[in-house]
Amino acid sequence: MPKKILFLMPYFGCFPEWFRFYLESCRWNSTIDWLFFTDCPVPEDAPPNVRFVSISFQDYQQLVSDRLGIHFRTSSSYTVCNLRPAYGWIHQEYLDGYDYFGFGDVDVIYGDLRAFYTDSVLSHNTISTHRDRVSGHLFLIKNTEQWINAFRKIPNWQELMSQPTNVPMDEGYFTKLLCGRKRLPPALRNLWGTVDSYKHRHLFQERFSTVLSDRPWMDGSYNYPEQWSWYRGKLTVETGQELMYLHFMNWKSSRYLRKRYGDLAAWEALPRLIDPDFTDLSQGFCISPLGFTPLEVADSRSELSLFGSPSH
Repeated sequence: MPKKILFLMPYFGCFPEWFRFYLESCRWNSTIDWLFFTDCPVPEDAPPNVRFVSISFQDYQQLVSDRLGIHFRTSSSYTVCNLRPAYGWIHQEYLDGYDYFGFGDVDVIYGDLRAFYTDSVLSHNTISTHRDRVSGHLFLIKNTEQWINAFRKIPNWQELMSQPTNVPMDEGYFTKLLCGRKRLPPALRNLWGTVDSYKHRHLFQERFSTVLSDRPWMDGSYNYPEQWSWYRGKLTVETGQELMYLHFMNWKSSRYLRKRYGDLAAWEALPRLIDPDFTDLSQGFCISPLGFTPLEVADSRSELSLFGSPSH
């Protein structure tokens, strides 16, 4: 039996326009579950492995305050990300029967996650898709008492999680707890891991998921693939190589876009991201600087420059 995985996904406000594409990629990962805590309307066509707990943002803040013994009040739903290391404790009643719980973003499209979450991978205490830090867009934690409570080892975690603005609790403070002093030689770092049980058996492996990243692509260049194709649960790039998932943050927004890639994110220049007539996802789709397009349309445009003809 494969080890059971649950992603805990608090999300408030309004689901993004690509959410049905996201859900379709979840659907094809039928042995993995997602659980949303949200004030958004529940999508009628959501797959059975994606469940929704309806709760107002105000009530969710009260739930967090009660569970963590802190005063959590914020006007920004994005601040919920501060709580990620503590999700397992906050939502512990949903973890029965699962081997791992995790968190992630919704500006992603999943490929075949089980092709990468092998038995060998699912023997670690935590699993990151970056080589040097906790990957906030997809991260797994072993469902044991030690790891559910690991966030308590972050110094001043109560004060940090009470902040009304964003604090890098996952990719910053949680990374430091798990990885420690990265500048130590590997032999000393491994020795330290045998002494400190919170720095033992973690898998931090780069999966090259985030386009236009601050780290190079597989070939060492910064020439990221511009066309990612999804079909029946498989995600591939132009070379035919299968990838774990696509995190399209830097096509969506210029908020974290490095200057080497320009000042404007590709999708910020589009009049619309998805053609309203594009409703049948069963034949697959392409994600590119042109937005979400049917595979056959994407193929016919594969030679177009980003600065060429408009997408619609």
